Amino acid sequence: MIDGGETAVNLGVLGPLSVQVEDELHTPSAPKMRSVLATLLVHADQVVPVSSLIRELWDENPPVSCLTTLQTYILNLRKLLASATGMDTSEVAAEMLVTRSGGYLFRINRGDLDVHRFHQLVADGRRALSSGDDETALSTLSSALQLWRGPALVDVVVGSILEGRRQQFEESRLVVLEYLVDTQLRLGMYREVLTELAALTADNPYHEGLHIQYMRALYLNGRRAQALEVFQRLRVNLVNHLGLDPGPLAQQLHRSILNAEAIDAQGGLRRPTGDIVRMSSSGAARVY
Repeated sequence: MIDGGETAVNLGVLGPLSVQVEDELHTPSAPKMRSVLATLLVHADQVVPVSSLIRELWDENPPVSCLTTLQTYILNLRKLLASATGMDTSEVAAEMLVTRSGGYLFRINRGDLDVHRFHQLVADGRRALSSGDDETALSTLSSALQLWRGPALVDVVVGSILEGRRQQFEESRLVVLEYLVDTQLRLGMYREVLTELAALTADNPYHEGLHIQYMRALYLNGRRAQALEVFQRLRVNLVNHLGLDPGPLAQQLHRSILNAEAIDAQGGLRRPTGDIVRMSSSGAARVY
């Protein structure tokens, strides 16, 4: 945690923007101040150029006074952080929200920011999956997802920079959800995953990986007709909106369900072996 005397500061971007000191919120209310803070937080411990902050705030049409206005936002953020932590504004400027050549840097410690804790838990979960420890993976990945308080940066007006990071965070969340559901299915938790998968497939109508898992879970629960309906819904969405047919994995599972063949509950996503295989919103595999 950021140490301001005895004060710990928790910072959040996985949901509403949050600056919390102990049990009290100190998040700025002004929209552009929130955008500045969010941009600095998603690039924590990196220098964010002044030009990038100006582009995030005003796109390609900054006012003549943009530099002075940005400096005012930075000053006000330092005052807010000083008030929240009990530090002097000069200490905040030296230790937390730091001026660097050409830009600003928000310095944090390990565990200050929710998205950093999320990535650490995901890394731990991946290691558990790689070693075949599904019980630990289930617990760790569940803990990672519990850090989410809603859609990333849900209450921040985002420009091009924040939108890119927001999409990156949301994609990471979907990847983790896929691995968690796959782990639950391997552990025989067929009924437990149905409600979550119903919501996920409704929210992500073109995501083949999630639909495949939903089909498997329904079929393993003895709900063959509903599993076939999920495939048809996926196919209609892909054909009508993207001009694509479902991929080979979805079609193979559809044939197995149609023919009432036995399917293996262990046959979901591959366990990660170093690189993690992520599914894009269209279901195409990407390696990171």
